[in-house]
Amino acid sequence: MNLAPMSPLGMFIYAGPVSKVVMALLLAAAVWTWVLLIDGVFVLVRLSKALDRARRGGDIGVLWPIADAAREASQTELPNETSRQKRERVLQQMSRAAGEFMLEAEGGLPVLAIVASAGPFVGLFGTVWGIMSSFSGIAQTQDTSLAVVAPGIADALAATAYGLAAAIPAAIGYNRMVMAFGDLREKMSRYIMSYANSIA
Repeated sequence: MNLAPMSPLGMFIYAGPVSKVVMALLLAAAVWTWVLLIDGVFVLVRLSKALDRARRGGDIGVLWPIADAAREASQTELPNETSRQKRERVLQQMSRAAGEFMLEAEGGLPVLAIVASAGPFVGLFGTVWGIMSSFSGIAQTQDTSLAVVAPGIADALAATAYGLAAAIPAAIGYNRMVMAFGDLREKMSRYIMSYANSIA
């Protein structure tokens, strides 16, 4: 199969060993980024629907850890505890359970942040290595023709492109998902407050 050198696969095939390692890492990061983004969207949709059902008094679905905490707290009777103190205790236990639940649901966000921040620098390493390869080729051949410097420059530009391909979706996805999870946390807090206030 004749691969065009300017295609993503062609640039990888014709790259040097170090550049191939850099590109492979960035490609893996890009694929993992999209996996986390798609999974995050499904998690957000599932949690939003479950929260809407719970606020209407329906099936809580995946929110069962929070419901279990609420049930356990509301069914526990402490001596000399007033209704206000009980509401505060239920609110605290539900909030604690919700915090742990949301931390687990947001599990992919730190990885997206790492890819978004580190991806360009990994690509920059590949860029610097490609330029160094070009200068090394010039020094060895004593020739500054395009045929000598082109492979190293191609490696450099390809590494930069791979780095941006990993970092840009990760950065955009991270920012959007942080906002979406923030809105979901706010809705969940209002639901918890409403549930706690309904306890006599």
